[in-house]
Amino acid sequence: MACVELKNINKTFGNEEILPCVNLRIEDGEFVVFVGPSGCGKSTMLRLIAGLEDPTGGDIEIDGRVVTEESPKERGVGMVFQSYALYPHMTVYENIAFGLKLGTANKSRIREWVEKTAEVLQLEKLLERKPRELSGGQRQRVAIGRAMAREPKIMLFDEPLSNLDASLRVQMRTEIAKLHDRLQSTMIYVTHDQVEAMTLADKIVVLNRGNVEQVGTPYELYEHPASLFVAGFIGSPRMNLMPGRIAGATGGASTQVEVGGLGTLTMNRTSDGLTPGDAVTVGVRPEHFRLELSGPDRGLEVVNVEYLGNEAYVYIELPAMDELMVVRQPVPCEICPGQRVELGTDADLVHVFDHTGRALPAFTPQPEAAGVAEAANR
Repeated sequence: MACVELKNINKTFGNEEILPCVNLRIEDGEFVVFVGPSGCGKSTMLRLIAGLEDPTGGDIEIDGRVVTEESPKERGVGMVFQSYALYPHMTVYENIAFGLKLGTANKSRIREWVEKTAEVLQLEKLLERKPRELSGGQRQRVAIGRAMAREPKIMLFDEPLSNLDASLRVQMRTEIAKLHDRLQSTMIYVTHDQVEAMTLADKIVVLNRGNVEQVGTPYELYEHPASLFVAGFIGSPRMNLMPGRIAGATGGASTQVEVGGLGTLTMNRTSDGLTPGDAVTVGVRPEHFRLELSGPDRGLEVVNVEYLGNEAYVYIELPAMDELMVVRQPVPCEICPGQRVELGTDADLVHVFDHTGRALPAFTPQPEAAGVAEAANR
């Protein structure tokens, strides 16, 4: 196991800057997921850690040792690629043992390592099979086993489940999570699938155009997004983002925001630097809305209702928005397309973002002020 630290990492290809300046620390034994849209730099960052790419600037440290100039073998990392890349003419045993045979270990030691790895991945009964005789999930486990066999300090995964069908992806997510629990090794995982990120990660790193937007637990990213990008990226269905304006009481313990379709909301958020009339973006998760049927000439129109078995998604047209709003509802859902509804929500569940896309922070009373107030009440 090992900790990894990226210090002022910059990467350019020709004139194109992929990673402007990344600073990140991954602790020993953590399962960290890099997530973001295609082209955001997550796979490039993984390849830099692996030693498959050289940074344009900055340093990479593993366990406090600078490894920027070292080869992948010297860094003690194992990598699982998007493609299984198994040798079709070799058995499962031979595929797992291939990297070990390139070293100095003897045959008995190699067999011990392969059998130990096969046991962890539940491949003991498949060691004599060829890749063509395996399912997609089994092949991926062999690819993981090949990376594991050398007992690397760090395991790197580059979108390893993207070639699998939906049911196999769920199964392999569980297998990888169990593997981490068993090994307690440092694992870094790249994906564009936020479900994989939310279900696997101890810590998620959200990337946007090479910049780290936010680092935190799945809970922190979902409940307290630091930026408009994170709010819109994390969550399925995504957060409803609506235009709004500051209505008053700025800079203090609360902020009033006017939102079309919701009226004026008073929230426990500070708004230093903003004045009444300033444009903001208001975000509400689909499950945080309340719906009530309204009269024919009031409220907002329901455009569509999707029934998903355990829940329903109600799509509503808000004139100020380019996209339809989505509201998660329990079933049975009595609301039908064409009806008109009124929306409600609790102010504490509303997120507000300024014109730069940064979240307005929640107001936190200062300890000194709280102490004065308590003394005054005595």
